[in-house]
Amino acid sequence: MASAMLSITSPSTSASLSMHDSHKGKPHFGGSSLRFSKEKGNPFSSVRSSGRISMSLAVNISRFEGIPMAPPDPILGVSEAFRADSNEVKLNLGVGAYRTEDLQPYVLNVVKKAENLMLERGENKEYLPIEGLAAFNKATVELLLGADNPVIKQQRVATVQGLSGTGSLRLAAALIERYFPGAKVLISSPTWGNHKNIFNDARVPWSEYRYYDPKTVGLDFEGMIEDIKAAPEGSFVLLHGCAHNPTGIDPTPEQWEKIADVIQQKNHIPFFDVAYQGFASGSLDEDAASVRLFVARGMEVLVAQSYSKNLGLYAERIGAMNVVSSSPEAAARVKSQLKRLARPMYSNPPVHGARIVANVVGDPALFSEWKAEMEMMAGRIKNVRQKLFDSISSKDKSGKDWSFILKQIGMFSYTGLNKNQSDNMTNKWHVYMTKDGRISLAGLSLAKCEYLADAIIDSFHNVS
Repeated sequence: MASAMLSITSPSTSASLSMHDSHKGKPHFGGSSLRFSKEKGNPFSSVRSSGRISMSLAVNISRFEGIPMAPPDPILGVSEAFRADSNEVKLNLGVGAYRTEDLQPYVLNVVKKAENLMLERGENKEYLPIEGLAAFNKATVELLLGADNPVIKQQRVATVQGLSGTGSLRLAAALIERYFPGAKVLISSPTWGNHKNIFNDARVPWSEYRYYDPKTVGLDFEGMIEDIKAAPEGSFVLLHGCAHNPTGIDPTPEQWEKIADVIQQKNHIPFFDVAYQGFASGSLDEDAASVRLFVARGMEVLVAQSYSKNLGLYAERIGAMNVVSSSPEAAARVKSQLKRLARPMYSNPPVHGARIVANVVGDPALFSEWKAEMEMMAGRIKNVRQKLFDSISSKDKSGKDWSFILKQIGMFSYTGLNKNQSDNMTNKWHVYMTKDGRISLAGLSLAKCEYLADAIIDSFHNVS
C-alpha cells in the first residue's frame, strides 16, 4: 500500500512525480484518505532544498479491498426490478407475501385486536429469557402437534422461540453441526432458496433428493424414495410440512406414510420446515398432519415453525424450533444446548410478535376469528388458482394439459416455464417472478388472471 509523492518546482527547478512508501513499508489506515507530511495542521508544508517545494499525498487503500461484491438476492432482486418498472400492467409474483384482491399488504384484524390487548395491559419491553416467551412456546407446540398430544404431556418436546423460520432453521443447523458432526442434510430438488444458504453458513454438508418431475410438473415420488434410501444412515431429511416451496406440490397422505417408512428403515432423522400451517388449506390440523404422522410413529423429529404467513407477521420475525425427543431428559438437554447456541447468535428473541401469537391462541374468541381469517386468505388464493387455470385452459388451443395448476397447493405455483420463458414473462409482459418458473399466487388478483394467462401461453409456446 503506497502513498503518492508529488514534487512541484518553480521554472528554475526540475518537476518530478514519484511513487514512494511514506513510512518505510508501513501502510496508513483510517482517517482521511489524504495525508500530508511535515507540519501538523498545514496541509501544504514546504521544505526548501535546492529550490524544491515538496508536497506529499498519501492514498490509503481499504483493508476490505479483497471482499468482492455479493450477487443480489434472487427474490429480493425481483422486487427491486419491479419497483423500477413504470408500466401500469406490471405484476410482482416473486415475493411470498399475502396481498388483498387490490394487491395491497394485509394486516389481520385479529392481529390488531391482539395488539390493542397488549396496549391495554401496559405490558413492558423487558428482555425475554433466551428460550423466549413461555406462553408463546406453549401455544406454538400445541398448534403444531395438537394440545392433547402425549409427547407434550410427557415433556418430550424442546421448544425455543426463534427468529421466524429462517432463524429457527439456522439454530437447528448449528445444533447439527456441533452434535452430529459429518451428518448430512438431504434437501429436496428444488427447495426454498435460503435452505442451502443456511446449511452452507452453518458448515453442514447437504445433498439433494429428487422431488420435482418436469415432465408431469408433479412429484417425482419414486426418485424421492430412491434417494432417501441411498443416503447414509442417520442423515437428516428436510421435508416441507405442507405447501412445498417453490413447487406447491405435496405428497398424498399415502405417500407420506411411505416416506415415513423409509426414513424409519434408514434410521434417518426427519426435519420439517413448517412455514404455512393453516395458510395452505385453511385448516391448522390438516396442514400439520405430516408432522403429526411422524411423531405418532414414535420418531424423534425436528420442526422449524414460522408465523410470517398464517398471521401476516412478516416483519416481526416470529417462529420456533421444536425437537421431539424420546425422553424428557433428552428434551431437557437439547433445549439447554439450543439456548446455549442462541445466546451468542442473538441473545434472546423479540417479544412483540410472540405476545401477538400467545394472545390470539390463548383467547377462544380471537382464536376462532384467526381461523376464519386464515380460511379467507387460503380461499382467496384457491379462487385465484382456479381462475388462472380456467383462463389458461380456455385461451390455449394447443391441447396442453394445464391441470397440474389445480393439483398444487398454497401460495406458490410452478408454471413449468424455464429461464428463457421466465425472462420473456418479465421483459415482454412485465410479470416479475423467479427464474425457475415459480409464481406467487398471493400477488395475483382475479382481475389479472386473464392477463397472466396470456403471458404464460405466449412464453410457453413462443420461447424455447
